[in-house]
Amino acid sequence: MKKITEMTHPTRKSEKVIQFGEGNFMRGFFNWQLQQMNNQGLFNGNAVVVQPIQQGLGSLLAEQNHLYTVILEGLVDGRPVQTSEIITTISRVLNPYEQWQDYLALAEINDLDIIVSNTTEAGIAFDPQDKRTDMPPKSFPAKLTALLYQRYQAEKSGYTIIPCELIDRNGEKLKACIQQYCSLWQLEDSFHTWLENENTFCCSLVDRIVPGYPHSKAEELNQLHGYEDRLMVTAEPFMLWVIEDPSHTVSQKLPLPAAGLNVIFTEDLTPYRERKVHLLNGPHTTMVPLALLAGLATVEEVMLGNLSSILQKIFLNFFRH
Repeated sequence: MKKITEMTHPTRKSEKVIQFGEGNFMRGFFNWQLQQMNNQGLFNGNAVVVQPIQQGLGSLLAEQNHLYTVILEGLVDGRPVQTSEIITTISRVLNPYEQWQDYLALAEINDLDIIVSNTTEAGIAFDPQDKRTDMPPKSFPAKLTALLYQRYQAEKSGYTIIPCELIDRNGEKLKACIQQYCSLWQLEDSFHTWLENENTFCCSLVDRIVPGYPHSKAEELNQLHGYEDRLMVTAEPFMLWVIEDPSHTVSQKLPLPAAGLNVIFTEDLTPYRERKVHLLNGPHTTMVPLALLAGLATVEEVMLGNLSSILQKIFLNFFRH
């Protein structure tokens, strides 16, 4: 069987994004969105991926020329769909544990002015054991602080930083961690000023189910595609990305809605988070034990059956109080 590297070649586009995280979610969510913008000539840029931990998928991505397939499976307007697309939006992967100087050199590239991340919910955390002299420091915020300081020393403009980690006010918490490292490492006041005035930290909310590599169907999908892909990612068709952008500058850099993507730039993220966490995630969690006892396997079965009226009464009673 052919390899995915025989099916197409990586696209030669400007590197415009530094992406922390090479896991299933970012490749099935963010890189897929970059592909949609590039397909329509709206962005014309690729991502340099930084591997946040020492052991990751960087070497495997390199073996596939940073190519992989996103398979969207699910329902659209009530009809089942399955589509496959080779993603070409990763230009290279850096492992800062082995390529620390190459990582810092990213700060010298003018066009690389957008940073996105997904380092899991535990990734945005301050570790007082991280030292300025570590190459690299352990935590993601410490690695980012080192890059920001390098950018400042190079007298470059700052970054637009959009974390995708599933924690409330993720942009603000990431910025707070970086400010802690500024104090811990005793960085000069002028860097504090540059950090505040030249960089934008956006809070964001992401939503897409990305099961990842389809172990049980991998051989079948390889046969269907006609090539072997060890990094294919399955995801649902639905996606949502809400980005807090009170200055209305981020939407100009990332024309995601123009590509037909379900991306919302807003001045206030709060109502969108309340809707997702309390009106979607909460009821889903509540219905699980009752649905299992009733022998129901999906949300659709619950909503179409008698159990839905019972759940409605429970939810209404809850929200009244």
